[in-house]
Amino acid sequence: MSANTVTLHRVMKATPERLYRAFLDADALAKWCPPHGFTGKVHSMDARVGGGYKMSFTNFNTGQSHSFGGTYLELTPNELIRYNDQFDDPSLPGQMLVTIKLKPVLCGTELTIEQSGIPDAIPVEFCYAGWQESLQLLALLTEPEIPDQA
Repeated sequence: MSANTVTLHRVMKATPERLYRAFLDADALAKWCPPHGFTGKVHSMDARVGGGYKMSFTNFNTGQSHSFGGTYLELTPNELIRYNDQFDDPSLPGQMLVTIKLKPVLCGTELTIEQSGIPDAIPVEFCYAGWQESLQLLALLTEPEIPDQA
C-alpha cells in the first residue's frame, strides 16, 4: 500500500450483480456508503461511462458536511467499476481514483477496492477505517436473501 492508497479485500455472501447494483444505485449508495456517525445524500447520479455522481456526507453529531463527486471511467457489469473522485473543499485538493473489482466465488463474491490519490490532509488510516465501516453496512444491505412478498 503506497502512502496515499488504501486497498481492501473481502469475500461477501452476495452475488456480484447485487454488489454492482449497490455501488451504482443512488438510494443503496446513500444507505451503505457513509461510515458510522455520518448520513449520506446522493445529489445526482448518472451511472454510465462518462457520467458522474455528486454526494455528501454529514457528521450526525456536528452537522458539518463535506461533498464530493466524480466521473465513471470504466463500468463492466458485475465485474468492474472505476471512477475518479474529488472533494469540493479546496483544502482537500487532488483527484482520487477508485477501482472496485468483483469476482464470483463459491460462497459469494470476492470484492477488492483500491482508492489512490487520497489528499495528504486525510490520514490514510481514517480512510481505511471508514471503508471498513462502510463495507460492514454494504454486507448488511446485500447479503440477506429476502423473498418477495406476494
